[in-house]
Amino acid sequence: MDALLSASVPAANILYATFDHPILKLAGIDAVVDAWRQREPRADGPEYLLLDEAQFIREWGTWVKHQVDFRKDRRVAFTGSATPPVEADQESGVGRWHTIRLTTLSFYEYLQIKRLVLPTLPRLRTLRDLFDWSPTDFYRTGELAGAYAGHFHEYLVRGGFPQTAQMDSITQAQRLLREDIIDKVLKRDMTALFGVRRVLDLERTFLYLCMHDGGLLDMADLCSNLEVKRPTAQHFIELLQATHLIYRLPPYGYGKDVLRARFKIYLADAAIAPAVMLKGKTLLEDAAALGVATETAVFKHLFARYYAQNVRFSYWRGKRDHEVDLVAEVGGDLIPFEVKYRARHTGARDLKGLMELCETKRIPRGYVVTKSLEGFGPWQDPTPSKTNAEAVGTRIMRIPAPLLCYWMGAAELPSTEA
Repeated sequence: MDALLSASVPAANILYATFDHPILKLAGIDAVVDAWRQREPRADGPEYLLLDEAQFIREWGTWVKHQVDFRKDRRVAFTGSATPPVEADQESGVGRWHTIRLTTLSFYEYLQIKRLVLPTLPRLRTLRDLFDWSPTDFYRTGELAGAYAGHFHEYLVRGGFPQTAQMDSITQAQRLLREDIIDKVLKRDMTALFGVRRVLDLERTFLYLCMHDGGLLDMADLCSNLEVKRPTAQHFIELLQATHLIYRLPPYGYGKDVLRARFKIYLADAAIAPAVMLKGKTLLEDAAALGVATETAVFKHLFARYYAQNVRFSYWRGKRDHEVDLVAEVGGDLIPFEVKYRARHTGARDLKGLMELCETKRIPRGYVVTKSLEGFGPWQDPTPSKTNAEAVGTRIMRIPAPLLCYWMGAAELPSTEA
């Protein structure tokens, strides 16, 4: 809206309305537009309709189809917190509307909204460029990144939400986040949009997923612990995905093996689990929980950066149960990411899964996301003999998590390469 006004679009031709307001929800979209025009005479030029909480607009797909087909003088932008308005009447929407999925704030955006003054990090066109850096480049950037580490940990606790990012108290920020998710999304939106009646069971399912963030989903264990039937639990998980509270990450592969395999579950933001589970800043004192939160943040940043390019994300498990946390399929190439966010040094034993995958698929490069800023740079096995992956030409780059999330969220990173 500010950009339109700055471009000299008449204010009378710009409408903002949010349909979680009870009067607007009751009146409907046509009545709202009619009331606007009775109050504000139209000026020359196109109209701009900015409509929030679109999931509460009745027959959204039919209305927008009519607008696009018969009102060429209007530009319409809808925002909403659930999938149904996007997918409504999808066939008739082909060529008529474009969907943009927004994740929570990236670490880069979080720093911007807090107006923090920090040392300037070098720009990075692609992660691949790191393999051309000199030892001096890694050392200097690692030194600069020291100022970002504390803010990254606070980002994991506060989350990527504009309001919680700017609140002074972390306790209040987490309380607000918890109330928004439990009261507004689970209890209000789920009931209004999907007709969910067993809200308590849905809430307990979500709490279970918060306790297993970043882990493999064991449906039998979930159903047994919560005393719900498998179709009900499956339905709840699909609804939580539709309202963008969780991501489901499939195993690498295709066909029946993937359909029968277990999915990994990631929450939409690393701060959701600590807020819902009332952990406060104690997350930072729990090495295992901090590692899970970092893995969730890394996945969210990679997904947000590349999903528009139809990049397929999965996790990989080998024959000896060795795993790789994230695998991105980019233009026919496989790019593996292993998250090892802990104090101790990452050795060859910790990277067996990554090495096995790179050897099996002959992958030229992979990435290990670390905690140590001093370890930033190419990884080399300190043992005299080379691994099989190294023998086939695989190069491994260690990247501190704050730097990876910063670069993935930076506006100046235009490339789709990894």
